[in-house]
Order: sequence, then C-alpha cells, then structure tokens
Amino acid sequence: MLNIVVCVSGGGTNLQAIMDAVSNGQITNTKIAGVISNNPGAFALERAQKAGIPSFCISPKSYESREDFNEAFLAKMDELNPDLIVLAGFLVVIPEKMIQKFKNRIINIHPSLIPSFCGTGYYGLKVHEAALDRGVKVVGATVHFVDEGTDTGPIIYQKPVMVEEGDTPEVLQRRVMEQAEWIILPKAIDAIANGKIKVKDGKVVQA
Repeated sequence: MLNIVVCVSGGGTNLQAIMDAVSNGQITNTKIAGVISNNPGAFALERAQKAGIPSFCISPKSYESREDFNEAFLAKMDELNPDLIVLAGFLVVIPEKMIQKFKNRIINIHPSLIPSFCGTGYYGLKVHEAALDRGVKVVGATVHFVDEGTDTGPIIYQKPVMVEEGDTPEVLQRRVMEQAEWIILPKAIDAIANGKIKVKDGKVVQA
C-alpha cells in the first residue's frame, strides 16, 4: 500500500481528482495519509476533512524564519511518513533537505508542457496568461518528479490540450485541468503505487 501525502495551497481540485480516483478504483494500492496546506483558507483542507483525511495547515507566516517553517514542515512530513509526496498546486518552495530525504518520492503537477512556460514565476493562471500572450496553439500539463531545480525533474507523463478561439486564461486553465491534470496525476500515482515506473539515470523508465 502506497501512503501518500498531498500538499496544496488553494481549492484542491487536483486533490479532489485524486480522492475520486482512489474511491472509484482508478488509483489502486494507495491510501491518502494526509493533506498539508500552507494556506489556512485553502478549500482543499475542507475537502480533506469531509473525506475524513487528516489535514494540517503549516504556514510560513506562523514562523519567525523560513528555516523554522522548513523544520516544522519536515517534522510533520516525517510524522506522516509517506511513501510518496504529491504536490498538487502547492505554491511553496520545497526545502532542499526534504527533496534529498524523499529523493524520487516527490511528484508535482504543472499546467504546461514542460519545458514551455515553467520555472520560477510560472504558476497558476500566470502559465495560461503567458501561453495565450505567446499565441501557442497547444498547451497541456506535465507530471514530473521533483528535484532541486524548479520544474526540472524527470518527466513522468504529459498530455496536450488544444487552445480554442476566444479562450481566456480562466477558461483555458479549466480545460487543462479537466483534459490533462485530473487524468495524468491519478495515472502517475497509480503507476508508482504498482511499481510500473521508476527513475534511472535521471529519467523515468517503465518498469
């Protein structure tokens, strides 16, 4: 059984997709051990509570220094003892110590086809605004393992989504969620839970 901890900052739509996929059997051999948010107002925490999943808010604003926050974050993660950490719209830089401790055991969903529109400053609606400003015809989402860089870890899955005439950043964001994020994130978790993918020489290989 793969114990996962999901880290979120906002509404938790990807968390909901994961919970639904566990419930309906799309994700097998997996238990959500906990949900952590840096935002006390995150609706994701309510989603977790309604589902009976332990949920915790650990906000950098509650600590005197980033180091203190990082220590508290890592301590809670150690307590939950996950096999896999899932970043599902988590707008906090993961401490390097955590990345090293959970090497190849942290995954992230990013709302673009990496390497396009990724890295520092590209998150949430900003990604979709940039894509529309650039005039691209195809966008999408990427699930990747997390390393010390920003959106630079080994890619697990990608799924393209077409841009349509008259798209606004909000409309495009929703389509990318529905047609890509909510599909490939559960798929990646299920594959990891069942030993179907692993990292070798910095790349994802099908086991």
